[in-house]
Amino acid sequence: MAGLRERQKAKRHRAIIQAASTLFKQNGYEAARIEAIAEVAEVSVGTFYNYFEHKADLLLAIVSMEVEEVLHQGEGVVAAPPDDAYDAICTLVATYYDHSLVYLTKEMWRTAMAFSIQSPDTPFSRRYRELDHQLSEQVVALMARLQQGGLVRSGVDARAFGELTFLGLNGLFTAYTVSEAMALDDLKAAMFRQVRALTAQIGATERV
Repeated sequence: MAGLRERQKAKRHRAIIQAASTLFKQNGYEAARIEAIAEVAEVSVGTFYNYFEHKADLLLAIVSMEVEEVLHQGEGVVAAPPDDAYDAICTLVATYYDHSLVYLTKEMWRTAMAFSIQSPDTPFSRRYRELDHQLSEQVVALMARLQQGGLVRSGVDARAFGELTFLGLNGLFTAYTVSEAMALDDLKAAMFRQVRALTAQIGATERV
């Protein structure tokens, strides 16, 4: 019975998150109402508040789901990367970018970023920074793996270059979210240019 209850709770939790993602996309974060989210999720408003206190908690849950899924996908790239650094880094980061609007819109990303900056000591901000850190660590892990495979020069500080790579590519993503006119292909083209410059500096081979 305990296992069944946990599965039911998990099912309701997921249903609420998916309903919120849908309504945030359709109506915008500010306009979406808790009552409407509960209705779409087929739970009572009281049940909703058993899982989430505020809409911001829902937004954070959606961001967390997004990042956790791309981290899982990224594990495969780190475990078996393409056989040159340029392809490997581009493959990993393209995985992040391609998944970025599955559950969120640009407006939702901007709202989440604003919450994390405006209130740095809140659980929301701490969790958001933790997710960013996990992504950065995955890029670092890929850089270390490439170095072990002889695709990055042995004298390169793999951690420093991994962290710098993530900062640059995260900056590109921020620019993408604040420009409604910027397309995903534009974002990826800018990323390819940055990675090409990076791999030239660390002595990696590049396939053109």
